[in-house]
Amino acid sequence: MDHAGTALHLAQACADAMYADDAASRALGIEIVDVAPGRAIATMRITEQMLNGHRIAHGGYVFLLADTAFAFACNTYNQRTVAAGCDIVFVDAVRDGDLLTASAVERVRSGRSGVYDVTVRRADGAVVAELRGRSRTIAGTLL
Repeated sequence: MDHAGTALHLAQACADAMYADDAASRALGIEIVDVAPGRAIATMRITEQMLNGHRIAHGGYVFLLADTAFAFACNTYNQRTVAAGCDIVFVDAVRDGDLLTASAVERVRSGRSGVYDVTVRRADGAVVAELRGRSRTIAGTLL
């Protein structure tokens, strides 16, 4: 197996290990549909229980999906990595039944720090949120 294949295999193994222990994501129906070194794609369908008093998705759920994609992207190297901070911009409303896809991509990784961008889209392709996450590697490995 070449280096790229090995790195992809490691990223998938890390995602599988994380997902097995991620009760929050599993309980909300979040699926990790793709991973690669420094990248992850997660999906979640909005349910009625996720709606706020305006009958649109509570921003916390949109943030949670984006944060999940971020977490899986920055943990693709078998080094335990956590969020050091995040900023999110909500661009458009999300409604009951919407299928959201969060795509996370690594922008820079240096030493124990990283920066990741996450775009959250509805199934129609419309961007509903943008998140920038800052990561910090801590002690330990996933595998």
